[in-house]
Amino acid sequence: MKKLGVLLCLSAAALGAGAQTNGVPAAREMSLPDCIQQALAHNLDVQIQRVNPQISLFNLDSAYAGYDPVFNFSGLHRYNNTGAEFQSGQRIAGSQYNSDTYSSGFSGGTPWGMTYDLRGSASSTAGNNPWTNGTFLPIQNSSGQAGLGLTQPLLKNFWIDGTRLTIRLNKNRLQYSEQGVRGQIISSITAVENAYYELIFAQDNVKVQQEALDLAQTQLDQDRQRVQIGSLAPLDVQQDEAQVAKNQATLISALSALGTADRVLKNLITDEYSKWYAADIRPSTALQAPLQLFDLQDSWNQGMTQRPDLLQARLNVELQGIQLKYLKNQVFPALDLIGSYGFNGAGGQFGDTFNQMNEANRAFYTYGAQLSMPLSNVGPRNQLKAGKGSLKQLLLQLKQLEQSIMVEIDNAVGVARSDYEGVQATRQARVYAEAALDAEQKKYTVGKSTTFTVLQLQNNLTAARLQEIRALVDYNKALAALAAAEGSTLERNSIQLETR
Repeated sequence: MKKLGVLLCLSAAALGAGAQTNGVPAAREMSLPDCIQQALAHNLDVQIQRVNPQISLFNLDSAYAGYDPVFNFSGLHRYNNTGAEFQSGQRIAGSQYNSDTYSSGFSGGTPWGMTYDLRGSASSTAGNNPWTNGTFLPIQNSSGQAGLGLTQPLLKNFWIDGTRLTIRLNKNRLQYSEQGVRGQIISSITAVENAYYELIFAQDNVKVQQEALDLAQTQLDQDRQRVQIGSLAPLDVQQDEAQVAKNQATLISALSALGTADRVLKNLITDEYSKWYAADIRPSTALQAPLQLFDLQDSWNQGMTQRPDLLQARLNVELQGIQLKYLKNQVFPALDLIGSYGFNGAGGQFGDTFNQMNEANRAFYTYGAQLSMPLSNVGPRNQLKAGKGSLKQLLLQLKQLEQSIMVEIDNAVGVARSDYEGVQATRQARVYAEAALDAEQKKYTVGKSTTFTVLQLQNNLTAARLQEIRALVDYNKALAALAAAEGSTLERNSIQLETR
């Protein structure tokens, strides 16, 4: 019996200290593995999908009911009074009798198509019949029979019959549902990774906007002092004030985006949002840009062997192959070997009958064959043709899916390579922006620059910082997307799914 079990091998991280909100820390540091582990245990999509293998297993178990022996027992009492009748003007009394009949047995099928019927019966009759001289002839007799009957198909239902078909189909669907769980876990992990990286971006965005606001406020304070001593025109201060107001509005927008990103992640990692809504998740995994060597051929090989949706498509082809095997077998005529063997018994009482059957010296047996063949066989032959057409269609769909997966992986590799280069470029751009602002501020201090130029370079630095963070986020998301396209997300995150 197959059962699905999921073993999650992830390191547990210490929970951040802080005030409790409905049992969840108000401030909680969580690494990416922490969030993934939480999602695997509490993500609702994963929980919903995990029920399917259980349902499939129950269906498989129920399919084996075709081999369950069926016990039958019946008992019947009969009374019959024919009543008097007249013959040649003479009244003749009718017969009357009581009879009891009992039968029991087991019947069922075997994995090789044979059906059996093990049955025993016994009956007893007591009564009287009128005799020719007007007297009555007592009746007291008993008879019985015990034997085994067998039927073995030789053509139709020999290779596969209805019960074997149902079992194999349900085994296939069990594997299909297990791949469905694996696919949902990959999808949920990828969603958690993306949400986690977006939360990092949102938090860093707030920090960058706050730094930009502080920088603009410092510029405003310094320029106000310059106006007071007469070294700067009041118009330049208005430019500073406009920049501060603009940065405040941008910070408010960044805080709103942070709240949205936080809620998206919480929705993915919990099934009790009411206990998490007030918690403050603080990512502890830093954004990095590890150099990764991309091998398109290796990625294709992984995709062709690990993608859950592709494995499910192959299971659909296998399912149709099972159906086709059954349909082929149904085209044959029904040619069955039949036979039976047993013992008779008779006597005055039930006991006499059972004793004779126990002595096993009154045997009976039959053997032979029976043939049943539709003359045109239109139904099975056309069902077989339809099955072959369905198999051809599924094979084409499988080929189409394989090709689309190869294109998806090729695109994912290209995006990851491009994003890695983008990380390097934006990092250099941020360094140059910092150096440019520092140089311009020094020039401004000695009166060789303007407020407008300094504010413009401040905006450039803010944009460069955000572009670098976005490039890091996009690169990490691209790696997660590539792993999902390959079907290697579980291995990438050290997660083991154990089927038992």
